[in-house]
Amino acid sequence: MPQIPNEHPTLWIKSTKSESLKGKTIVLAVTGSIAAVRTIELAREFIRRGADVHAVMSEAAGWIINPMALHYATGNDVITGITGKVEHVEFFGNLGRADLLLIAPATANTLGKIASGIDDTPVTTFATTAIGAGKPVMIVPAMHEDMYNHPAVMENIEKMKGWGINFIGPKIEEGIAKIAGNDEIVLEVEREIGKRTLCGKKILITSGSTAEPIDPIRILTNRASGKTGNELALEAYRRGAEVTIVHRNKIVFSGSGINEIFAETAEQMTDAVLGELAKDYDILISSAAIADYTLDASEQKIKSGENGLELSFRTTRKLIKEARQAYPQVKIVGFKAEAGVETDELLKRAKQTLENSGLDMIVANEVSKGGMGTDSNNITILYSGNKDNICIEGSKSHIANILMDEITELLTSKGEK
Repeated sequence: MPQIPNEHPTLWIKSTKSESLKGKTIVLAVTGSIAAVRTIELAREFIRRGADVHAVMSEAAGWIINPMALHYATGNDVITGITGKVEHVEFFGNLGRADLLLIAPATANTLGKIASGIDDTPVTTFATTAIGAGKPVMIVPAMHEDMYNHPAVMENIEKMKGWGINFIGPKIEEGIAKIAGNDEIVLEVEREIGKRTLCGKKILITSGSTAEPIDPIRILTNRASGKTGNELALEAYRRGAEVTIVHRNKIVFSGSGINEIFAETAEQMTDAVLGELAKDYDILISSAAIADYTLDASEQKIKSGENGLELSFRTTRKLIKEARQAYPQVKIVGFKAEAGVETDELLKRAKQTLENSGLDMIVANEVSKGGMGTDSNNITILYSGNKDNICIEGSKSHIANILMDEITELLTSKGEK
């Protein structure tokens, strides 16, 4: 990115990952937990997504990390005390310029003070001001598990949740209520103050490959990794949607609000999707590479031999066909992967699938030279109606971002269910 004269070098990384937090100002409030060491990289992750970050520290936090470390991490002077600039009002008064107060890590001591309106550190002063002004506040607890389980601590947390404060984590491991991972914190912050274009929408996504058993050990599957589906789920969640993903990867989104349903075979995935669609979803994004053929699996391992092996296949149920018939009001986005065909033929086949399956949108790509199992792809989006095709090339996170723009337009345009 172009460098600005006198700009802190840390800010040279601004928006290098995305612009999901572009134009947002985050105050990162750090208290005296050993987990404070994690905030250096956390601040930089926000900057990589376009945010301006300012840090405020309690005195106890300064025993864990030097304020200079957070100055480096944010590119801004660190607030270690309230001065004549009335920093808490500058950022969180009624006319304050901050979008979010993120207290990470938050100790049991700080939680108790905030819940009681006690105001004796820069962090608690910022919290009192932000809460009083109705500004967004998120808290990331970190402490020993026994402290976290203290009735008063639990009561304080529930009390603050009742004020509309969102808590992220903690993750209970090794007898410690550990601070949530940075990826989880960043995702929840993006959902809180980023694009909110899909609030109130329910989105169902299928992802990755299915696997058809041959015997208790062997399976038939394909090269689909689920990376595109995962990125779509993350992007929809960032934008405020209620998201469910059906796949055979287990616990990909641990700690987040994304609901995961495990389905291994094509049959299981079809049943899971049809069951979920009964819960009033707005859209199905069918990005999984679902098996076209299956077989009757042997109950015992098939012995290896020198004479080869013959298997008898039958076709699987067609998920999109059944979903369209059962739920005609639901928007459906399909995916069409081909290999070894020219672009014109790829688009011709995708258009036929779009029309024959009653889809609202289809994503086409030719995978013989990449795309399946890789981190990037080259796709074309085709629409029902007269809208021009869109071609996108780049990382799968970038593709998911553009796709979700198109899906947002699909869900909010006239004719929505």
